[in-house]
Amino acid sequence: MHAPIPLTSPYRPLIASVSPVLIRSMLCMLFMLFMIAGTSATAVAAEPAVATDVIAAVRRAADTYAAAFNGGDDAAIADQWTLGAELVEGDDVLKGRDAITASLMRWRTAHPQATLKIEVTDVQPLAAGLARVQGMLAFTKQPGDEPAVSRFNSLRVLDGGMWRIAESRSVPTPRTALAHLSWMIGTWQSTDAGTGATVDATYEKSLGGHAFVGRVTVKRKDGSTVESIDVIHADQLTGRVRSWIFDSTGARAEGIFSSDGTSFERRLVGTPGDPTLGSRAEWVQVLAPLGSDMVLWQSIERTIDGRSEPDTDPVHLRRIR
Repeated sequence: MHAPIPLTSPYRPLIASVSPVLIRSMLCMLFMLFMIAGTSATAVAAEPAVATDVIAAVRRAADTYAAAFNGGDDAAIADQWTLGAELVEGDDVLKGRDAITASLMRWRTAHPQATLKIEVTDVQPLAAGLARVQGMLAFTKQPGDEPAVSRFNSLRVLDGGMWRIAESRSVPTPRTALAHLSWMIGTWQSTDAGTGATVDATYEKSLGGHAFVGRVTVKRKDGSTVESIDVIHADQLTGRVRSWIFDSTGARAEGIFSSDGTSFERRLVGTPGDPTLGSRAEWVQVLAPLGSDMVLWQSIERTIDGRSEPDTDPVHLRRIR
């Protein structure tokens, strides 16, 4: 507490000279400052409450999505996405609600017993009607299977009273990324009755399931044989599945896998088996499972040093064990 100013204080003439109007003005200014401060404090106090409502609403939307998927409600799943939504899964990009829903429906048709679990780990309100959502997706194809787990980062917007997904990017864990190719594990064989060529391929898991290693032997009718080693590995950060192929001619190739949910493609760049043909070969290897014990294998879009080459004949490999 300050001491009172003495009557003999040298400040008394200054105080006496202050007009009552000025004093009233100063008091009004102080009152307004207090009011503004009080309003700001109320707004700050209200902001967490609004954020809490957004977080709760977004979490409910995620629960609704999982329930719709598990219940096979395609209309409810579609309603979770905005009309121009974008879904990025690894290297695969789907644009538009219809394309995303169609892809999910195909996957569900192929795996009718599949279930989905969504764990939302973080919700960040960005602006009015806009929130960033992060979490984990766990798909289980059928009871007892190991779930396929992916990290997701989505943008949800308040659209027509619903928190819909405007964009979403998911990155599978390495084991999950390779799990999409688990049908390759085993021993496969094919014989072409027309050419007499045979193909023997064996794929097995390596590095604790974080890589697949294949050994392929092609025997031609003229008796020549080409052997190759195929190493398939999933990147930890991106979930991208890559491969490296080395064969007995000294040729090599690097590839990246992609899938539309039912078939697989491996885009490869490397060197031709016959170096007299050129120095750079590019092609797409199509791998289309036909049931659990048959796969179609064909090379398309082939070029050598930019020159187009004909597609190879399709090879039907049958699982022998």
